[in-house]
Amino acid sequence: MIPSFWSEPFLWIHLAGIAAFPIWLGLVLLSLAIANPLLPAWLEFSLIALIGIVPILWMQLVKPFNIFCILVLALKPEVLTIEQRKILSLFKRPLEKVGAIATPLFLLLVLWKIYSLAPLAVETPPLASSWRIVGLLIAGVAFLLSNLFFQIPLSVLGVLLTKESAFATTEPYPVEKIPADFTIAGFQVEAILPIKSSPTTPS
Repeated sequence: MIPSFWSEPFLWIHLAGIAAFPIWLGLVLLSLAIANPLLPAWLEFSLIALIGIVPILWMQLVKPFNIFCILVLALKPEVLTIEQRKILSLFKRPLEKVGAIATPLFLLLVLWKIYSLAPLAVETPPLASSWRIVGLLIAGVAFLLSNLFFQIPLSVLGVLLTKESAFATTEPYPVEKIPADFTIAGFQVEAILPIKSSPTTPS
C-alpha cells in the first residue's frame, strides 16, 4: 500500500533535485582545470571542502531546509496542512541528522577524486595561474550547490521511506516554531502550486 503522504508534490519536486547533483560536480571539475595549482593540494582541497560542506551541514543539523519552497517562493507556515507539518517533524528526527553527518564523508571522497582528475579535464592549455583563485572559488560554490542538491533529496528519500503507521503517529510541527527551526528560502506566500490543500486545524 502506498503511504498517503506520498501524494505531497513538494516531496517529489525536491527528490528530483538530485538530477542537478552531477551537473554541479561537473562544474567543480571544470573550475579546477582553469589553471595550475598555486597552493599545496591539501590546502586547496580543504578550502573547497569547507566552502562546500560546512554551511549545508550546519543548516541540516540546526535548521533543516523547509521543503515547502520552490525557487524564490515559500509557503507561509500558517498555511501548511496538518500532513505537511507532520512531514516537517520527520525532518527533525535523529535519523535525518545521522544522514546529514554521513553524507559529507561520501562527498569528500568524491571531491578528492575530482580534484585528482582535474588536470586531465581539458585538452586546451590552462589559463594563467592568476586565475586559479577564481577557479577555486567557483569550485567551492559549485561543490556547495552539489552538496545541497544531494543532501536535500537524500533527506526527502528518508521521509518517503517512513512507514504509514509511523507517519500516522507523528505530531504535526508547531506552526509558531517553524520559522525558528527551519530554513525558509524565498518570499513567503499563501500558495505556490495550483493544488488545493486540506484545511489546517489549530496546533
